[in-house]
Amino acid sequence: MFIKVMFGAGSSVLVNTSCRLVNLTTHLRKKAGLLPDVTLALLAEDGNLVSLEEDLKEAASGAPTMGSSLLKERATYVLVRIISKVAQEGEGMAPTRYESLLENLDDHYPELAGANRQQPSRTPLAESGNAEKLHQQERQGP
Repeated sequence: MFIKVMFGAGSSVLVNTSCRLVNLTTHLRKKAGLLPDVTLALLAEDGNLVSLEEDLKEAASGAPTMGSSLLKERATYVLVRIISKVAQEGEGMAPTRYESLLENLDDHYPELAGANRQQPSRTPLAESGNAEKLHQQERQGP
């Protein structure tokens, strides 16, 4: 089973999801030129967010999670960085933000980026109309 993952300036990669999630996310980080500590998610064309944080849990527990258990066969996804700010002493909890790693998300999926956005290049998804939906999905889990 394969999926298409889009990132960068129109780059994409076909990924076999019949592997451990930790291997899939390591491969995506390498292809996108990201550091190993970057937390990733995949945004489906229908707006559903699939968190890939399970790879961290898998590595810690030793119980393998397969990519195919979370991802839809033959679907196209946009690579997303999850930015969780750690609250400093005396501050309230900072909200989680999502940043599309596909440049010009508006051109590819205007309904996901938000039709009224003004900024080009990397899209902070928290500013789009889908921000609340993404937060709800994150709280519910996979």
